[in-house]
Amino acid sequence: MDWASVTGLLLAAAGVLIGQGIDGGKLASLLQPAAFAIVVIGTAGAVLLQTRLPAFVRGVVMLRWVFVPPSDLRPALARDINAWAMSARRDGPLSLERYLDSNVDPLVVKGLRMVIDGIAPDKLRQLLDVEISALEAAERQAVRIWEAAAGYSPTIGILGAVLGLIHVMENLTDPSKLGGGIAVAFVSTIYGVGLANLFFLPVANKLKAHLAHSVQQQELMAAVFYDIASGDHTRVIEERVASLLREY
Repeated sequence: MDWASVTGLLLAAAGVLIGQGIDGGKLASLLQPAAFAIVVIGTAGAVLLQTRLPAFVRGVVMLRWVFVPPSDLRPALARDINAWAMSARRDGPLSLERYLDSNVDPLVVKGLRMVIDGIAPDKLRQLLDVEISALEAAERQAVRIWEAAAGYSPTIGILGAVLGLIHVMENLTDPSKLGGGIAVAFVSTIYGVGLANLFFLPVANKLKAHLAHSVQQQELMAAVFYDIASGDHTRVIEERVASLLREY
């Protein structure tokens, strides 16, 4: 569990609620289903309109990384790298075939397969770099849905405010209905700006940090496969492993 994310979200919500209550404001006045529907559903629709469905779904699934980050597989990966290097140096590249079935990471499987097939080191590195770039591009498209939501929600909040004022204007002759329209108008703005700056944008930045770390790890893996294919001394690969374990 990422307690920084949990604490940050709670502090953000507490700041708004405490600020509302300090001067005697009622917390219930912030609960406006109409405003919530306008901002949240409208923002989701706008984001979905600009995004391919697989990227949208992937972005929503990635939300869990904010609170439950991906498992740290670096120690296990470091052990695997050392085993690959020793096996390739002692028994030759073909000995790496026995490691194929035990790996599910597509990049690792592709790297091992190219080393086994005797692909030239420079060509191997080039192909792995292309693979990494494609994976990164796909993940960035997924992360961008949260940045897009942060851009759209304040404007849709203003749209909700205008709709609330229209409701007010339609009921000027009935004072009992004016309060509801005014509440929707102001609370829509709060929802739009609040969600953008207290949730959507922080989520996007946290996910970009996780993605940057993942890409960094993949680039190091590409360098390791280049070293193995080049027949570099295991000491060089040990330095790569040390770099991997020093990340963060």
